[in-house]
Amino acid sequence: MTAHHVWQLSNRFPANLFNVYLVEDVLIDAATRWDASSLLKQLANIPLSQVALTHCHPDHQGAVKQICATRDIPLACPEADIASMEGRTPMLPRTAAIKIMQLGFAGPAYSVQRSLHDGDEIAGFRVIHTPGHTPGHVMYFRESDRVAIVGDVLRNNHPITGKIGLYEPPAVFTLDREENRRSIRKLAQLRPALVCFGHGPVLYDMEQLDRFVARLPS
Repeated sequence: MTAHHVWQLSNRFPANLFNVYLVEDVLIDAATRWDASSLLKQLANIPLSQVALTHCHPDHQGAVKQICATRDIPLACPEADIASMEGRTPMLPRTAAIKIMQLGFAGPAYSVQRSLHDGDEIAGFRVIHTPGHTPGHVMYFRESDRVAIVGDVLRNNHPITGKIGLYEPPAVFTLDREENRRSIRKLAQLRPALVCFGHGPVLYDMEQLDRFVARLPS
């Protein structure tokens, strides 16, 4: 257990490559299409009410269709990423890197049953719009113990070497770096006690977060 009623699921080696979280009965993100069978196996005896995405990228939506269809549960997605999730528009940014990731990791398009907006609630967590990486990107924040599940606003490992440490998401996967930096600052202003990332291990040292934010380009 990562925090109260928050579990990080194991989906591939090396650890913390594509993170998926179970919050009460809600699955946050769904890794890649290659992780569907592993995730379904881990969730076999666990009640699920829905899958909720932080954003629509191939390493977060990959197993959505198989999990939602197999377990007969709805999909919740940030409003500005719904068209991409449903296959009506390309995933953003429209870079070669995203297209390669789609070929390697993306799952099929799938209909969204719930549109997520800033201020909504998911399993006791507040939805906070944190755009920049994608137009709709959100993070989830629980006021009671200040746990944040932040998707790809920030990562806690190097995208190539895997070295542990805080990094901005790679520019080739990010629609607007300046806007994403504003979202990183929004995270820091919440004064979280624990941060769960889409990539990299959980962070408990908030002084490390403060030092990282202080070094961000203004």
